[in-house]
Amino acid sequence: MAIGTVAAFWAVSFLFVLTPGADWAYAIAAGLRHRTVVPAIGGLLSGHLVMTAVVAAGVAALVSRSPLVLTALTGVGAAYLVWLGITTLAKPSAPPQAGPEQAPESWVRQAVKGLGISGLNPKVFLLFLALLPQFTDAGARWPLALQIVLLGLVHTASCAVIYTGVGAGARVVLRTRPAAARVVTWVSGAAMIGIGAVLLVERVVG
Repeated sequence: MAIGTVAAFWAVSFLFVLTPGADWAYAIAAGLRHRTVVPAIGGLLSGHLVMTAVVAAGVAALVSRSPLVLTALTGVGAAYLVWLGITTLAKPSAPPQAGPEQAPESWVRQAVKGLGISGLNPKVFLLFLALLPQFTDAGARWPLALQIVLLGLVHTASCAVIYTGVGAGARVVLRTRPAAARVVTWVSGAAMIGIGAVLLVERVVG
């Protein structure tokens, strides 16, 4: 693939990653709840890699042509986001120094939550379906599937940098600000619920 094509895709992808959404909300919540954001961010990145594999395999095109399957996917993803938002609001986080110790959550559970948030997000699915093929070249030596995988890895690398910065930054900045930390957690929980609701309404109305 041409370096210019990859660079152009990276620029578009980077702007997308900078847009706050469900991934940001979970990264912030993980930064406030846990000692490290690595498991949560790893789960989010795994979801993007799964999406890349799905698009590369051509399954995404089949799903996008099936309204019933796509509606079911949207419903599951939206319900999962709403559930996470409700649990986040029910147990607002505080920095370790600012409140009592919270029961530790296993790394596996954190990662699975992250995988569910990004892997079940129809917006990410549709974005990959619409965006990745635009930057491929049918006449290139590389197979189309391999080109999509490369672009997906570039996107995932951007996600790794931004999400880690968001999660770690939230923990550092809000460490000595328990009141602000609770507000940010409430906002994150409300954002998850709002995003899930909007996804569901858009799909039903559409």
